[in-house]
Amino acid sequence: MFFSDNAAQFRYIVLRELDFHTEKQTYFTHYQNSDGSSFRFYQKENLYDFGIADYTIGHDFTIRFDNSEPLLRFGIVYDGTTRFQLDHQAASAFLPSAFLVYEKELHGIQKWLKGQHFHGAEITIYPDFVRKLEAEYPDFRLSDYFIPNHTYYHLPSHILQVLHRMLYLDRTGRLNPLHLEAAILECMAAIFESGEPDGQNAFSRQVDYGTIEVGKDRRQIALTANDFHCIQTAKDILTEQFRNPPTIDSLSRQLLITPQKLKAGFSHYYHMTIGEYVSSLRMSLATNLLCTTEQSVAEIARETGYSYTSNFIRKFQDTYSCTPLKYRKREKRK
Repeated sequence: MFFSDNAAQFRYIVLRELDFHTEKQTYFTHYQNSDGSSFRFYQKENLYDFGIADYTIGHDFTIRFDNSEPLLRFGIVYDGTTRFQLDHQAASAFLPSAFLVYEKELHGIQKWLKGQHFHGAEITIYPDFVRKLEAEYPDFRLSDYFIPNHTYYHLPSHILQVLHRMLYLDRTGRLNPLHLEAAILECMAAIFESGEPDGQNAFSRQVDYGTIEVGKDRRQIALTANDFHCIQTAKDILTEQFRNPPTIDSLSRQLLITPQKLKAGFSHYYHMTIGEYVSSLRMSLATNLLCTTEQSVAEIARETGYSYTSNFIRKFQDTYSCTPLKYRKREKRK
């Protein structure tokens, strides 16, 4: 197994395992091997790139990837299935179709099998380009449009038209850096025009947000894209303010979502109640302070948000089956 911690290293490993040799052209790099496989790569370093692949895998190989930088990838797969396993998620695959994925803190394993054939094109947008774009257009925040690491299989028609035009220009030997940057800006404009970033847009409408049961009568209600965004935002607020968290009612008013839907939706997505989530953050901080400081139990109780030391000790015992002092002594002996 090979290991990669960024997009450039990942690409280098794949091209190396395909036994490609390199030919620098005026506007792109052409990779090919003796089997007739090829990969044409256009790039503005650290900003964006465009790759066109048509290759067959010569031998099995696997890459473990740990990529922390956010990347936007979109394109078309005409032939081939790429199998990958993201950490803590079910195995997935890129199938022949259009696709878009906003990668963020992506960790997992990807496998290639001998004899598999791949044909497709992909644009990758890097953080420096996104920051530059968002600085010039403050109303546009790319990350607001997508669920991280969720693959969307339908692109707005204008983006598909741009991709087809780029492929035609490449095929006729006329794709140059100005064409490429203009095309990428067109694609960003199409995302901006796709609808409200925090609500219904061409991407959020592709996601099944599921149904939840609310109320004493356990009635089923569907979750919308806006509900999902509110629940994500609630989690972010609680993560920042877990020492003194807002009440569910105040959080609901702030996010314009009903308390019932917020509580049920949070449990549905994160498999714990809001109270359990806050407690888990407090206990995590408590164990860290017990092991790395000489603070007293009362001081740690206050720092983790407990007004009464007895309540802190009781919760700690329920969580770790021992008192805070016993936990400290046990961990320091290791």
